[in-house]
Parts: sequence; structure tokens; C-alpha cells
Amino acid sequence: MTYTIKLQQFEGPFDLLLFFIERDELDINDIPIAIITEDFLQYIRHLEDLNLDLASEFILVAATLIRIKAKMLIPRKELDENNQEIDPRQELVQKLLEYKAVKEVIQDLSVMEDNQAYRVGRGNLQKEFELLSQQALVDAEWETLNLFNLMKVFQKVMDRLNKPSAIVHEVYNYEYQIKDQQDRIFDLLSKKGRINFEEIFEICETRIHAIVTFLGLLELINLQQMTIIKGEGLNQFWIEENHEIEESDEHKNQSDENIVLESDEEIPTIES
Repeated sequence: MTYTIKLQQFEGPFDLLLFFIERDELDINDIPIAIITEDFLQYIRHLEDLNLDLASEFILVAATLIRIKAKMLIPRKELDENNQEIDPRQELVQKLLEYKAVKEVIQDLSVMEDNQAYRVGRGNLQKEFELLSQQALVDAEWETLNLFNLMKVFQKVMDRLNKPSAIVHEVYNYEYQIKDQQDRIFDLLSKKGRINFEEIFEICETRIHAIVTFLGLLELINLQQMTIIKGEGLNQFWIEENHEIEESDEHKNQSDENIVLESDEEIPTIES
């Protein structure tokens, strides 16, 4: 199904998600993640076809949707402290509900502002907003990173691992852990300094193995422990460790040590 979207209608990715939920009359507390992800990615492709730059917020939300969809494909579910399964959609639903509530308040405030504008003289609001928008673009993150080119490369990896075979219904106990895959990525970087995106998946034996590895990489990128660099050629990406975070942590630790050394107060000890 194809459709045309008026781009000016959406102020951000959550605005777009709420549009899809209201359009299809979906339950916001039980979002069909596969459907909503496909609609969101189709909108992104529509932007690409128009050669429009994607805002960093759209890219990050797209990555979040893909990560949630991948987590829901993993047979072994995460459990909370009460031994209950954790719904990967929970955090996204909470953010959507908060955004919807804030949006409704903003709409009410906007009406009040319009009414007040008739009573009190104001400056050129449109010009002020344009200046603020230009400043925001300067500080935008992920401006040059095309996440969907990255996903195309990952799809090539998944296609290689999708070996045709007879359909057999078996239950597997997968031992792949996100933390283990993250440690392996750090180990590769410690030996080479920089690694090609596809190289990370060379030892993956199955699609599940590759998905867990990809989730681990996305988490490291989200925590800013890894950096993606676009290489030469089509869909070429390199992964590097973000040493700026380490330097920032070392500086903070050093500052904490200085504070302790300069203090004249005796630090009480707790006897067990």
C-alpha cells in the first residue's frame, strides 16, 4: 500500500508514531511493533526519495523500533526482579504517553498565547523561530549518518546466514548473550583499532547470533561507547571506540580524587 504524507504535519518522530496509532485505531499500550515499524520506515524511505535530510530524532527512534522488533524475535525473554517477562515495548509506550500528555498541554498553551497576542504587542515571532531552528541544526547529532544504509549492510549479513534448509521444528537453547558479543567487539577493536561493520559478523553462525551481536552494537552506539564512521564507497561503515567518553570519565574520577584529598573532614567507616 502506498500513501502520501504531508511532511509539515509532523514536528518529530513521536508525532509521527501517534499519527499511525490514531490512524489505524491501535491500542497505544499494546502496539503491534512490526506494523508500526514498517510504517515508520516507509515514511523514512519517502523522505529519502525526496532527497530530504533526516533529523537525528527520526534516526534514533527508527533504531529504537528496530531494536525492539529484534528483541521480540529472540526466544529467551528478559525477566524483571519479580521473574516476570519484560515487554521490550514498555519504555517506548511510556515515552509516547508522556509526549502525548505534553503535546495536549502545549496545544492549550498555544491557544492561550494566541489570545494574549491580541492584547500585548509582540516582536517578529516567525523570525525568532527561524533563528532558533538554524542554531538547532548546527548542534544536531547524527547529521551525516545514514542509518538505513547501515541497515542495508546488516541485511546483507542476514541474507548470508539465511541458509536454505528443510523445515524442522526444534527448540534451541541459545547461549548468545549481548554482553558477550559486546566484549568480543571490544576485543576486536583492541587488536585493530578500527573494524569494518561486516567484519563483526564474520563468526556469527546463525541469524539469532547476528541479531544478538547487532543489538549489542546498537547499545554501545547508544551509550556513545562506539562511533560509526562512513567510509568510501557505497554502504561502507567502520566502527571505532569512542575514547572521548573514557577521557571524560578519567577527568571526572581525577576531580573526585582531588575533592577527597582537599577535604579536612574525617570520612566515617561502616563496620560490617
